[in-house]
Amino acid sequence: METLIIVMIIFGLLVSIHEFGHLIVAKRSGILCREYAIGFGPKIFAIKKGETVYTVRLLPIGGYVRMAGEDPESFEIKPGQSIGFYLNDYGRVYRIVSDHLEKYPDAHFMTVEQCDFEDQLFLSGYEDEDGPLLRYAIERDATYVVDNQDFQIAPRDRQFASQSLPARFLTIFAGPFMNLVLAVLIFVIYFSIQGVPSNAPLLGKVIHGYPAEKSGLMQGDRIVAIDGKTTGSWRDIVSYVSKHPKEQIQLTVIRDENQRQINLVTGQRKGENGKLEGVIGVYQPTRHSFIESVSAGFSQTYYWIKMELTGLKMLVTGGFDLNKLAGPVGIYNATGEVVAQGLFFVLNWTAFLSVNLAVINLLPLPALDGGRLLFLIIEALRGKPVEPQKEALVHFIGFAFLMLLMLLVTWNDLQNLFSR
Repeated sequence: METLIIVMIIFGLLVSIHEFGHLIVAKRSGILCREYAIGFGPKIFAIKKGETVYTVRLLPIGGYVRMAGEDPESFEIKPGQSIGFYLNDYGRVYRIVSDHLEKYPDAHFMTVEQCDFEDQLFLSGYEDEDGPLLRYAIERDATYVVDNQDFQIAPRDRQFASQSLPARFLTIFAGPFMNLVLAVLIFVIYFSIQGVPSNAPLLGKVIHGYPAEKSGLMQGDRIVAIDGKTTGSWRDIVSYVSKHPKEQIQLTVIRDENQRQINLVTGQRKGENGKLEGVIGVYQPTRHSFIESVSAGFSQTYYWIKMELTGLKMLVTGGFDLNKLAGPVGIYNATGEVVAQGLFFVLNWTAFLSVNLAVINLLPLPALDGGRLLFLIIEALRGKPVEPQKEALVHFIGFAFLMLLMLLVTWNDLQNLFSR
């Protein structure tokens, strides 16, 4: 249960920050944002602030910002249709009702002749069968009622498609960008608390039960030589020890300005290449500096971006083991293992997942932010946008493919889980 709660918190954070990036830039660009949603499926919570409804939905597998003009408007009035409407003190329409008119006895009623909710913003028709043709201006922030809920109309200049190309590009790019910002912030917090790794030839925290502790080594000891060979950095210590598994070595140590010799037998572990390597059981030394923590936050984020891109390249070229590809189940299990190691490992894991979400979303694939950015780049090169119907079809096919891939990866996760 603890793992499930932490997984929901982590993914809720990553998705909410991602969608907040889209939301804030869209609003700054003048785009009407109807809904900011975390999750998919039925609503379990909703609150409206300003123009936007903020919702939490049942299935915590993503989120979205519903911007006016991205999808066809759900509200349409045809000539000859009977509607109800409300006028403000200036004689302008501020609310329109198109069904269940009997529930609104205080409204004005009209048989519509013409209407325009996007450009000219007017409504004309007959309130009486034999009466004159009446025309009313519609307020830019007028609402229409669907299923007893008010939705704001979207004049043309408030719709996504009517914005400039740079504004649309930045609106889409802002989601992945905010995930990178989040990763940097988490890494900065992590390094501010834990300290920034140092390459000085010092010992960090000594691990209980390992050779370093058993031999009397302490955190802060300076190692100036191993077996008579000078060590000038942490890398020198790691390099020498790793080459001597299960061997006795002599460390020349300076502690409290006093030099001493300490002999110990190294431990061993299997390295990434499968070969045994020596260990003594100490962490890398760290130093505390806010400026260095900020620098390390950027450096660590950049490192994981490079690792993600390297992994994707190997996936395309065939150098990646597909059995290592993880989906929701695999990420859940990995999160459980990270949770067991403590808060700081959870921080690192969250930052890594945030980078992962950003990089994956920027891939030029349909249904992802990168796919939408690709269409905007094509528009810039062509001088005109791709037909909305064709773009929508490509994104639909891409989404179906991603769902299929998700099922396959989940199946792979389950096979790996039960084969343990």
